[in-house]
Amino acid sequence: MLCHLTAFSGFVVPLGNIWGPLVVWLIKKDENPDVDAHGKESLNFQISITIYSIVFFILSFLLIGLPFLIAAGVFWFIVVIVASVRASAGDFYRYPLTIRFIN
Repeated sequence: MLCHLTAFSGFVVPLGNIWGPLVVWLIKKDENPDVDAHGKESLNFQISITIYSIVFFILSFLLIGLPFLIAAGVFWFIVVIVASVRASAGDFYRYPLTIRFIN
């Protein structure tokens, strides 16, 4: 669950949404296979949503990216909470719209 919740550190630290899950995953991945799976999933999603946000930010200068940027932020917030709740219940959550960088 901590792999998912540390994504909220992005509110405090630039790119904390990537650094938080990365640190937890690197420290705990060898101790528990569930942490390894959740860490990879969370990290893949955080990298993907960062790429999407950068693209939407660039498009916002053309005024078409701003609604997508806002929607991406709301989407990010909701799915991170859903993933955290599912992980605390012992279930695996696969984030939608995720590019699989780490297998």
